[in-house]
Amino acid sequence: MTRHESRQEAFCLLFEKTFTDMDLDEIIQGATETRDLQVNDFTLKLAKGTIEHLDEIDQLIESKLKNWKLSRISKVSLSILRVAVYELKYMDDVPTNVSINEAVELAKQYANEDDYSFINGVLGAIAKELNLNKK
Repeated sequence: MTRHESRQEAFCLLFEKTFTDMDLDEIIQGATETRDLQVNDFTLKLAKGTIEHLDEIDQLIESKLKNWKLSRISKVSLSILRVAVYELKYMDDVPTNVSINEAVELAKQYANEDDYSFINGVLGAIAKELNLNKK
């Protein structure tokens, strides 16, 4: 499984989590049974790490929204942002531009037509605030 596919699976798990109170392990079990989810270490690290740091991630995202609240962002876009912010903030081995580009590509595939530019802008502002120059 490629890292892109792992990010896609982590995004799907987090998206599903926005609709349920089940814990992530239950969601993973259900997904492996119903849609043949393949979970690797990178997928688990992204999904579990995002959930573990969710409050901090959401505060960081919300601080970059102008005249918006998290509740106004589509669940698809919010899930993509959460995974990407986790990657930016907590995974030093992933270059900043890769994290942002992968989020934009997920948005182009799963979100509304203009959401990818919104996601790109929010992540760019977060990367700048975090002073990220990871190559």
